[in-house]
Amino acid sequence: MKSVANLDVITAIQHLQKAIHAGGADPLVLELVHLRASQINGCSPCVFAGVQSAKKHGETEERLHNVVTWRETPFFTEEERAALALAEAATRIQDGAPGVTDEIWDAAATHFDENQMAAIILEIAITNFFNRINHTIREPAGKTW
Repeated sequence: MKSVANLDVITAIQHLQKAIHAGGADPLVLELVHLRASQINGCSPCVFAGVQSAKKHGETEERLHNVVTWRETPFFTEEERAALALAEAATRIQDGAPGVTDEIWDAAATHFDENQMAAIILEIAITNFFNRINHTIREPAGKTW
């Protein structure tokens, strides 16, 4: 397995994480966004870590098992659904996918202020960043970083 860690990279990531958590978005919403993007990208270490982290923030097994089917279940609030839709649209940008439509953006903006939106968008971006790194270096699920 390859390693990409160095002090400059770790420091930059810590600054991004600090900015995300300073944005005022509910930590559980950020966990759901992270988990959904990681599921879409098939990133097993991020799915594993996301489930563990969400549990530490009080997330239930029932909801964690249904993030992948959030549209078909009654377990998520309208705010969470808006964040999950945004995460999916921002993550699925390949192969001509429409990305974040005005409808998706407006739904999220209804529930989150500017700082919270910035935090959620940055969480989606950094999750996709980690998903791609983990895929590239073949990081296994369950490893403690």
